[in-house]
Amino acid sequence: MVIVSLAGSPKQPSRSSALLAVAHRWLARHNVEIVHFSLQDFVAEDLLFANFNSPQILALNHALSRADGLLVATPVYKAAYSGALKSILDLLPERALEHKVVLPLATAGSPNHFLALDYALKPVLSALKAQEVLHGVFATDVQIDYTSREATLEAALAERLEESLTTFYAAIQRRGVSLATKEHAANHE
Repeated sequence: MVIVSLAGSPKQPSRSSALLAVAHRWLARHNVEIVHFSLQDFVAEDLLFANFNSPQILALNHALSRADGLLVATPVYKAAYSGALKSILDLLPERALEHKVVLPLATAGSPNHFLALDYALKPVLSALKAQEVLHGVFATDVQIDYTSREATLEAALAERLEESLTTFYAAIQRRGVSLATKEHAANHE
C-alpha cells in the first residue's frame, strides 16, 4: 500500500504537519509506504505563476499516479484551507485523485472553523475525482503539542485520528492492490 502525504502549511514546524507526522507513524506501523511532500518542496514562483511543468508538481503527479490514497493536512486560515495548498491542488490534472481514497486533516486556532474541511477542501478533492473523501480530522491548536521532538496529541484527538486512519486503511484495502503495491512486492521477492 502506497500513500502520498501532502503538508499544506507554509510554516514549519506547524500543528497540521505535527498531526500528519503522528499519522505517518501510525501508517508506518501498518507497513504502509509513505511518499511525503510538503509545501516547502515546491518553488513559490511555480505555484504563483501556475507552472504545470514544475519538476515538483510533476513528481507529485507521478507519486499520485502510483498511490492508493492521499493524506492531506492543512491549517485553516480565514475559514478555509491554506491558499498555498490550493495553488498546488490547482496544478494537478483533473483526474489526479481518481481511484484514490483521501483523508483530510486540518488544524485551526478555534473550533469555529470546524466545517472548513466540508465546505472548502472536500469540494476541491472531489473535483479532482477522488474515489472517496473520508470525513477527516479537525483539531484545534490547543489539542496538539509540537514543541517536543515528537508531537503529542490530546487523548480525544489521538483517538479520533486513530479511528480515521483505521477507516482510511480499510477503505484502501477494500479497493484492492495498486500497481505501486504490486511493483513493491515484486521488487522484494
